[in-house]
Amino acid sequence: MPKSPILRMLATAVLAAASAAAGAAGPGYPARPVKIVTPFAVGQGPDVLLRIVAEKLTATLGQQVIVENRPGASGFLAFEAGRRAAPDGYTLVHMDSYHVGTQPYLFARLPYDVRKDFDPVTPLVRNYFFIVVPAGSTWRTMGDLVAAAKARPGGVSYGSWGVASPAHLGGLLLEAATGTSMMHVPYKESAQLFQSVAVGDVNWTLGTPVSAGPVYQSGKVRFLAVAAPQRLPGYAEVPTVAQAGGPAGFEVGGWNGLFVPKGTPAGIVQRLNEGIAAALKAPDVQEKLATFTYEAYAMPPRDMARLVDEEIAKWGPIIKGADIHLD
Repeated sequence: MPKSPILRMLATAVLAAASAAAGAAGPGYPARPVKIVTPFAVGQGPDVLLRIVAEKLTATLGQQVIVENRPGASGFLAFEAGRRAAPDGYTLVHMDSYHVGTQPYLFARLPYDVRKDFDPVTPLVRNYFFIVVPAGSTWRTMGDLVAAAKARPGGVSYGSWGVASPAHLGGLLLEAATGTSMMHVPYKESAQLFQSVAVGDVNWTLGTPVSAGPVYQSGKVRFLAVAAPQRLPGYAEVPTVAQAGGPAGFEVGGWNGLFVPKGTPAGIVQRLNEGIAAALKAPDVQEKLATFTYEAYAMPPRDMARLVDEEIAKWGPIIKGADIHLD
């Protein structure tokens, strides 16, 4: 180390500049196509959304952004591909909040750790679920649903598209919030679930205007409330759960977002974050998000890291209390 104070100062400045350059994206990034690996099948809502963002990001980065679908195995195929990729900004991983928050409790041998194996880039969108009941249900409010569940422990049923699905966990969350016990009825497919709600085979479920599909559009089911902090645009007539006589602060929703392999340079992460945030603000993207009742949800990587922690903390007690295991 130089002995002269001036030389020491110059040396320190050079080291700081070198460190900053190492973390920056650099003028050469990206020099080739960027890949986003997703666990969702082609045509599913999150996949459609991701392709919309990828198209915008292609224009921003000046390189093709490719979506690679690797569905199956609870997302493990996609996450393993991302985990093994080089931390150079050319591979991103697409996850939703349930992958992040529930799988650490559902699987004894989880082949990845979202906090140890990946760095957050940004969430993309979030959405909230509606309480869906048959059109002819006598329940007019959430207070009616809760009162029925308290009067008949185990007698009120709710359906889901599978054990540990958002609809199942949301039902457990409502039971915990109201001190009730209801009967969970899992289905293999969401279309079958919503048809069963429409004919009254189950009393209620969680869904969206998109997932409820034809039975919602034909008026065979209706929305009792929305499990959100406030009423949603386009559905102002539907009260929140709290406004409809249910538990205060009851929210069931989800978000999905992008991660990179651990150790990806901070400058690259920042460039991706800014490019994605800009893409989500584009008017045509906003219009497309609205058709899925999605809300743009971009944030800085450090804030997304806190969001991940919150998601993991939220679902632990619910899953452990119900003793749910998927392996």
